[in-house]
Amino acid sequence: MSRSDAYITGIGQSEVGMRLTRHPLLLTVDAVREALDEAGLSIAQIDGVSTYPGRSPALLGFSPVGADELIDALGIRATWWRRRRGNHASQLGAVVAAALAVRCGQARHVICYRTVYEAAALARPDEYPMQRRDRVDGFSQWTAPFNALSAACWTAQYAMRHVKKYGLTREQLAQVALTDRANAMLNPRALVREPLTLDEYMSARMISTPLCLYDCDRYTDASTVLIVSAGDAVDEVSCTPIRIAAMAGSVERHSWDQAEWMACYPTGADLWKHTDYTPSDVDTVQLYDGFSFQVITWLEALGFCELGEGGRFIEGGERIALDGELPLNTFGGQLGAGRLHGFGFAHEAVVQLRGKGGARQIAGDPRVAVSTSGGGPLATALLLARD
Repeated sequence: MSRSDAYITGIGQSEVGMRLTRHPLLLTVDAVREALDEAGLSIAQIDGVSTYPGRSPALLGFSPVGADELIDALGIRATWWRRRRGNHASQLGAVVAAALAVRCGQARHVICYRTVYEAAALARPDEYPMQRRDRVDGFSQWTAPFNALSAACWTAQYAMRHVKKYGLTREQLAQVALTDRANAMLNPRALVREPLTLDEYMSARMISTPLCLYDCDRYTDASTVLIVSAGDAVDEVSCTPIRIAAMAGSVERHSWDQAEWMACYPTGADLWKHTDYTPSDVDTVQLYDGFSFQVITWLEALGFCELGEGGRFIEGGERIALDGELPLNTFGGQLGAGRLHGFGFAHEAVVQLRGKGGARQIAGDPRVAVSTSGGGPLATALLLARD
């Protein structure tokens, strides 16, 4: 294996819950230890750290642990690290950055992590205060004047175009939430493990039409870790390395005058330019679902169906079921397993490609997976392969 390749080796995840009392740095350490144990690596072999978006003092629940804090806590001798958002296209952009670093020889084994503590922070505002400002600027200047403080607002606008132009129905949209929940029931770490019926979905209160309560993920406390290793360093690990076969990402404008198409569309098209694999080679898709509609756009963007056909592609749910032709979000996605903010999808892709899914393991011998994060103004896609 050459240095020009990058692999995901160890993977780890902390306890997943709501309003946890364990400190977010300790949750991160828990996930790191699990990843190191699986990879058979020691902390002395780690020489890089990459995270998204870096510690955010204004939103400590959203991102409470910086790369420098983790380096200090674990005594990592880092030759390379990324501690701020920088040029990450979205959450999994931290993995892209790490892959580029190991391919360039700047590091051999990089810890990539995403830690969220949003439910706990809301429950303990004295410990995790949100910064209050008298002036609205940056991204919020386009949304706050309209009281559109949730990403559900702009996501719903894109979804309504699919309703009006392409005939997307709520029954079709429901299949994402129903599939996620069914898979989450088989995942012992999932946040929500109760069944969901179509009737419950259809009668749920609306959040921003056509998105209802079950189309939206929920605040979660957890940490997820992926170790990215150089191709010439995988002989140091004891687990099955999963190759990052292709990567793509893009950034669209954030303004209220929205871009015509979400960033997932150019990202999905670009992914296939960097590989000989095609959509027909993919055994499972782990697609970002902060809102269920994002799954539909990713399916279109990645070429699994034509533009505007996403709703009909998943109609009835059989195609994307655990035993379907394109199993989707086999761990429950963010709608079922919790808002792991992008990293859960790559984590699950590795689990499936290693055949370690337990009750939720897809049949056969899966070798190729796609995992994504974001999809609105920011998007990243990874194509992962077990060689």
